[in-house]
Amino acid sequence: MTLALVLQYVVAGLTYGTIYAVVGVGFNIVYSATGIINFAQGEFVMLGGMTAVTLSAFLPLPVAIALAVLVTMAVGGLVEVAFIRWLHRPSVLRMIVITIGVSLVIREVALHLWGQQVRALPYFTGDEVSALDVGGARVSPQVLWSLGTCLLIVVALWYFFQRTALGRQMRACAQGREAAALCGVPTRNLVTLSFALSAGIGALAGCVVSPITYTSYGIGSGLAIKGFTVAVLGGLGNSFAAVGAGFVVGLLEALSVSLFPAAYKDVVSVGLLLAILFLRPAGLFGSRERARLEGA
Repeated sequence: MTLALVLQYVVAGLTYGTIYAVVGVGFNIVYSATGIINFAQGEFVMLGGMTAVTLSAFLPLPVAIALAVLVTMAVGGLVEVAFIRWLHRPSVLRMIVITIGVSLVIREVALHLWGQQVRALPYFTGDEVSALDVGGARVSPQVLWSLGTCLLIVVALWYFFQRTALGRQMRACAQGREAAALCGVPTRNLVTLSFALSAGIGALAGCVVSPITYTSYGIGSGLAIKGFTVAVLGGLGNSFAAVGAGFVVGLLEALSVSLFPAAYKDVVSVGLLLAILFLRPAGLFGSRERARLEGA
């Protein structure tokens, strides 16, 4: 295997790792605010990309992307209001089943709206012909857009949760919803906001990577599994670690293609998830004591 080919696999791994990282960050947003694992997160990525493709047919691309993010945020908030808010002290298993069911509903609606056709947005800048040459590997300008967007999202979320009053309220809601409510924190609205925020971030990621990876109605379930793997690998609630974990999973998948048939690529994610859950449930960067308390 030549150096140029290895670099090409690395570029592909980073590209897919970007979207896995953002899906994992979406898991962390909802988990950090509510303690809920939202397996519909992958569908928000699909919904954002597909909506942007439809709107871009008659609107400028930036406007189409902005509207797609807003529409997906509205769907995320609606999911919480319709399926989550009315529950009283739901068990973890019940929440997992509900969010998986929501994922299936969104997927079927998308199938009826857009069909099975694979779609993609145009490149934001340049095209495949204008790809950069890095050590013999071809790097599309859209890859740089993807990496930059991912890092911007994580930094903005860190600032939001650590430096703003609303972000602190969401963290307090996650630590103890009843105690936060007694302190005057509008916990119900904050839970809705967490779903809307995670949906919007997923939609933005779906738009940014759409020119490279393409999008279709059926990509959500696979992204949910890989995003959950990334979130667990990095330690639930740790968005910076989720980015690193996303790149790790993306690189492992890309390099596995050079050793095994492409059909086995998803085995890497599933095998890694099982290994983490068995050997280190807190993730590589998580606390074992925290994992023990959360599992109690």
